[in-house]
Amino acid sequence: MEVKMNKEIRDYQESMFMGLDLRQCVCSVLAILTAIGIYFGMRDITGQEVTGWLCVIGAAPFAACGFFKYHGMTAEQFLWAVIKSELLYPKKLVFQSENLYHSCMQETISLGEKNQKDGAEILKERERKAEVKQGKKQKGRSDALD
Repeated sequence: MEVKMNKEIRDYQESMFMGLDLRQCVCSVLAILTAIGIYFGMRDITGQEVTGWLCVIGAAPFAACGFFKYHGMTAEQFLWAVIKSELLYPKKLVFQSENLYHSCMQETISLGEKNQKDGAEILKERERKAEVKQGKKQKGRSDALD
């Protein structure tokens, strides 16, 4: 005896009627009711062939909604996601590149432009002057505990 299991447990759907789940059954009933309504409403106005095509066109969206799945979303969830992304929260994406090297070296570049010299040399001179002001630290292990 073999029991069939879905590879993904989330894909499981309970069968209500003829292999259809509740959502598919409801959408199928809506499609049938729509087709019946269109038939009885339009049969006297248009001919049989046109009425048949109108029934198919009117019932198709309801039938499709019952079986529609896209990235795990039902038709209503997908429609809401499209409305949110396109109408409610539209945004214009603009690409702006960022030069990391330029942002890191901006101070050096501006010093060089201002003084008409090499900015890196100016920064090194400043560091040397700051060390002289503080007094050079003695190298060695004078702060180590004996």
